[in-house]
Amino acid sequence: MLMRTDPFRELDRLTSQLLGTAATGTWSRPNAMPMDAYRDGDQFVVCFDLPGVAPDAIELDVERNVLTVKAERRPLATGEKVEMQVSERPLGVFSRQLFLGDTLDTDHINADFNAGVLTLRIPIAEKAKPRKIAIASADTDRREITA
Repeated sequence: MLMRTDPFRELDRLTSQLLGTAATGTWSRPNAMPMDAYRDGDQFVVCFDLPGVAPDAIELDVERNVLTVKAERRPLATGEKVEMQVSERPLGVFSRQLFLGDTLDTDHINADFNAGVLTLRIPIAEKAKPRKIAIASADTDRREITA
């Protein structure tokens, strides 16, 4: 259902935590956003943690089975005389790309944002659902074979 193609993403996340993207003053390099993904019946569910991000600061795009999620967390509006004591919450642009399999119906993705969690529900395509296949036989007369 979901294919991972970036083996260095975890290394990039750790580097970002150690060096701090927002601390360097660069807003162009995307941060990682944690996610969970699972199948629930006839749909695939993906949840992204985006605490402190406004719903209008989230962009979702799908192109050729690639889902791109972008979000931006800006600093709080504070006065110029504020002296920051501790700054551990990452600021800036968060981005994540998921390569979706052909078995998912990307035309009917449902997105919901609640309590800082973006939840995407992607239905399983009809062609990928299990189904029974009737077997036809040219021989409609039943014959008993005796030994």
